[in-house]
Amino acid sequence: MDYLAFNTRQKAALPYVRGWLIGVACLIFVMVIVGGATRLTDSGLSITEWQPLLGAIPPFTEQHWLEAFEKYRQIPEYQLVNKGMSLEDFKFIYWWEWAHRFLGRVIGLAFFLPFVYFLVTGALSIRLALRCGALFVLGGLQGALGWYMVTSGLVDRVDVSQYRLAAHLSLATIIFGALLWVALGLEARRHVPRDGREWTSLLIAGLVLVQVAAGGFVAGLDAGFGYNTWPLMDGALVPQGLFAAQPWWRNLFENALTVQFNHRVLAYVIAVLALSYAYVVQSRPGALLAGAVLLQIAIGIWTLVWSVPLWLGLAHQGGALVVFAAAIWNLHRSLSRHFPTK
Repeated sequence: MDYLAFNTRQKAALPYVRGWLIGVACLIFVMVIVGGATRLTDSGLSITEWQPLLGAIPPFTEQHWLEAFEKYRQIPEYQLVNKGMSLEDFKFIYWWEWAHRFLGRVIGLAFFLPFVYFLVTGALSIRLALRCGALFVLGGLQGALGWYMVTSGLVDRVDVSQYRLAAHLSLATIIFGALLWVALGLEARRHVPRDGREWTSLLIAGLVLVQVAAGGFVAGLDAGFGYNTWPLMDGALVPQGLFAAQPWWRNLFENALTVQFNHRVLAYVIAVLALSYAYVVQSRPGALLAGAVLLQIAIGIWTLVWSVPLWLGLAHQGGALVVFAAAIWNLHRSLSRHFPTK
């Protein structure tokens, strides 16, 4: 984004536009936490229909609750895992999933209504309006992807596909990062990476995003509930059975042992890069990024050895977005030149 390209009205509106974008990013942060809770409480399949409008209204009467429960009783998760579940237990998982979907609707409105207002009042340049429009489209795709993920667990499985879960989490993280990237760049002119430091800042941000996707596979396979020791894994630094499945590439996505091992190794790689980068650049964003990475690794180890209690699992998932936000800020600062608002 180029600050010099805004007219007087648009420059005056920049603080409000920035606040709006960062506010939506914060809502997505909360959304990811609630999404993690639906996964860890096995609540994601409790609502078996996708109703974008009517679905915002939860059951109020006993009859409506019984109807929703009966629909849940038809899917494999109930029949093979939760058979005999009481209505009260069903309500517990239902409310988690309803809150997750309802928050998605809130985020849609929180983005769309101010977007329309800023467009009508001329507060957005054409370039910024197109970027915000693209973000809105991504948000709609995220909702559709969420339902696509849920459908994978309604017929032949007792949980959702780890591939779709990882995609759903990754897209949420991309949207979160894109909102911050646009907000941070409203008063700066950025360039493509030109030297080793700048390329390293981009590499770290990319690896953090890959690590989030890897965490999605860990969650999708419940891989965090096994091999709960550190630094050894199954009694060794490099455990046996990493490539037990054939063809070999399936292990990367379907073997819980390999998926968790890769998640650990990628964390070490990111830590080494972040610490080395911080030492070389000697900047506040670099130091913050390195600190966030080390804290996230500590929380991850704690979560693992304690066999993923709900609160720690959510802290680890939220920490991933904190690290990504730090990586985005560091990347922005390394590639930008700022213009003060007048």
